[in-house]
Parts: sequence; structure tokens; C-alpha cells
Amino acid sequence: MEKIPSFTINHEILKRGIYVSRKDIVGNNVITTFDIRMKEPNREPAIHPGALHTIEHLAATYLRNDPEWHNRIIYWGPMGCLTGNYLLLSGDYAPKDIVELMCRTFAFVATFEGDIPGAAPRDCGNYLLHDLPMARWEAKKYLTEVLQQISEENMVYPK
Repeated sequence: MEKIPSFTINHEILKRGIYVSRKDIVGNNVITTFDIRMKEPNREPAIHPGALHTIEHLAATYLRNDPEWHNRIIYWGPMGCLTGNYLLLSGDYAPKDIVELMCRTFAFVATFEGDIPGAAPRDCGNYLLHDLPMARWEAKKYLTEVLQQISEENMVYPK
């Protein structure tokens, strides 16, 4: 079997950032899949599952309610390796196109207080696996250390 493209990225030198993972044509539309990489793979501890689950709930809720982008959001969800998330958008985009959106999203997560949306037995398949304090900490770290000072090296996959 051939390796899928995401397994050909050199994770030993991949930095935190926003990357285009792939672009697919569905009908007449382009679907852009973004790699929202919050951790340097294999060099930093992964995000705790409870924190990543909370980030998923908060970011998905925020994005699907964003006045400018809500109708282009297809999916937001965690990576299996626990080092970031995938964002799928309807449209042909580059990382620079969504930096401000990601800044707003992670600022929302970093400052969120209250009940986590969808964190109830009726709404979620693992409603007890949440960690709001760590989600806030991880979101603030990514926002301040990466998003607010993002550069080209954080938006183009390494060779």
C-alpha cells in the first residue's frame, strides 16, 4: 500500500503552525483541510485527551457560530496523535487566509468560562472526558507563542 500524504510529512522537524494538509474537489467545490498543529510532534508532550476534547467542543462551537465563516465550516476535530486539530473548510484557502480566524478561535477557548457546550450525557459520547483549565492553558500557549507571531515557517510544511 502507498503511504497517504499526511504520513510523508517529516514530523521530526515539523513546527507548530497552520498548514494545508490537502485540497479535495467535491462536485464543483474545493475542500481545504488544514493541519492546526499545536505541538511539535515527538518533541513536546501531546495534548491531554481531556483538554483536546474540550478544545474540540469549544472551537467547533465557536467556528460554527462565527458570523463571517460559519457557512464554510465543514469539520473541526482532533488529530489521533493528540498534537493538534483538523479544520475542513469549503473553499480554496491558504494558511494566511485563516490566521485571524484561528486567533479569534483560540482566544475564545483561552478565555472561556462556564459550562462546556455539549458536555452532557445526552450530547456527547464521552462527556466526562473534559479538562477546561488545561484546554484554556493549551489554547493560550498556542495563541501567544504561535498564532500571534506566525511566520512563513509555521505555514509551509518542511521538506
